[in-house]
Amino acid sequence: MSLQRPIGILGGMGPEATILLQRKLLEAVPARDDSDHIPLLIDMNTQVPSRIAHLIEGTGTDPGPTLADMARRLETAGAVALAMPCNTAHHYAGAIAEAVDIPLLNMVELAADHAARALGPGGCVGMLASPAVRRTQLFEKALSARGLLVTWPAKDAPMLAAIRAIKIEGRCDMARDTLLAASQEVAAAGAGLQFVACSEFSLIADSVAQGANAVDTVDLLVQAIIAKTQSDRD
Repeated sequence: MSLQRPIGILGGMGPEATILLQRKLLEAVPARDDSDHIPLLIDMNTQVPSRIAHLIEGTGTDPGPTLADMARRLETAGAVALAMPCNTAHHYAGAIAEAVDIPLLNMVELAADHAARALGPGGCVGMLASPAVRRTQLFEKALSARGLLVTWPAKDAPMLAAIRAIKIEGRCDMARDTLLAASQEVAAAGAGLQFVACSEFSLIADSVAQGANAVDTVDLLVQAIIAKTQSDRD
């Protein structure tokens, strides 16, 4: 029997989001024994320079070189593909892709493909994400290329405060209330689909508005990891 080759995880952004990805993978794979689970190589690098400091505050170090180094280490260690459970860090996906010869399972592209299938041209996607993601227009570029519209909560400050609160306090009421209000706002603006597109918000993804068609991008990444592993087996 051939052994499964591992998926490399660029982690630590933040640590709990990386653990969440691992837990979701464990729950998604029907296993009778340890060997049935997907092998992972996890670089839990909590020292990746702040994406918020670099993209929003304009004062931080470029995280791209650090992420590229992580990717190279994971490839050298035997990873067959890479995954990164941090939406904002996908701004640096180009630096990662250029550093290695294995694919990055890109959450932004995965989400845009899902939205295109779910909504079709002219559909509207509501974004529940970091202001850094909004500033870089990561999702706008991918979604507009598929004929989709995007709507955001009007105010960035509460979203950023909620993300910082989760990093410090975990699944706190303030963050839950902020995410709920944002979800209600984009629903009222006509979003037929909402993306929970910040891995801190993934920790409280059950706090979206009642009846919202909300999808966590980490869940899409889980599906892509499983699909990649299955295709390598065939």
